[in-house]
Amino acid sequence: MTLEDKFAFSKDLCQSAGLLARDYFARRGQLRVDQKGSHDWVSEADRKIESFIRERIAEAWPDDRIVGEEHGGTSGANGFTWVIDPIDGTTNFLNGIPTWTIVLAGVSECKTQFGVVHDPVYDETFSALRGRGAKLNGQSVHVAEGKSLDEGTVGLGYSNRIKPENVTSIVSALVVRGTMFNRNASGALSLAYVAAGRLLGYVEEHMNAWDCLAGQLLVAEAGGVVEDQNADEMIRKGGRVIAGAPQVFEDLKSIAVPAWGG
Repeated sequence: MTLEDKFAFSKDLCQSAGLLARDYFARRGQLRVDQKGSHDWVSEADRKIESFIRERIAEAWPDDRIVGEEHGGTSGANGFTWVIDPIDGTTNFLNGIPTWTIVLAGVSECKTQFGVVHDPVYDETFSALRGRGAKLNGQSVHVAEGKSLDEGTVGLGYSNRIKPENVTSIVSALVVRGTMFNRNASGALSLAYVAAGRLLGYVEEHMNAWDCLAGQLLVAEAGGVVEDQNADEMIRKGGRVIAGAPQVFEDLKSIAVPAWGG
């Protein structure tokens, strides 16, 4: 089976998982919810959707490794890894905010080979296969062109893993430059929005692989710029994310890196 086969499979799988997630979303008040940390929640829906995705992958590709946010990692025999976030934006999901996604990435040779970010609420599937461009529902997309920081919006992420002041200094710098900023609590969806030209860029001091690998590939394949990172290393420990349209990338880097102490 080819990489193209796995890519097609991943898009179909995210669509199926999205239908399951929408059912849980409709009855979210009945779900069991546990707290992993400050503003870090996991629900019955997260666990069951990840299990659903894992089972389908294991049936189709038994020699592949699987890594997910909620159930850890499995061993593999061929160097290919599937990276899953069953619901990116769980806090939104649990509070009835329709901004959450199903995320799936395929990694080999230390690179993300394909990525899918599926928004079940708005029926938008952002997808990218390395070297083949980025698409939204099958139509090619491109990052924003010709807009400077004072002509658009930058996505900003943060979590309980970083110092609050590292975020506020970025907000201040963006405001001084006349830039609008946005946090929608789904880093994967924000990166997909960068790829589609809806946001100029996205920065976050630390993201886990399941939140960012698919979105970073989307941005790169849509003509944007992302920092060069080892995908296997991101799977092991996560890392910083700076992504954006070419004309704003260096500006974003010059704002974010000093704020993070880099």
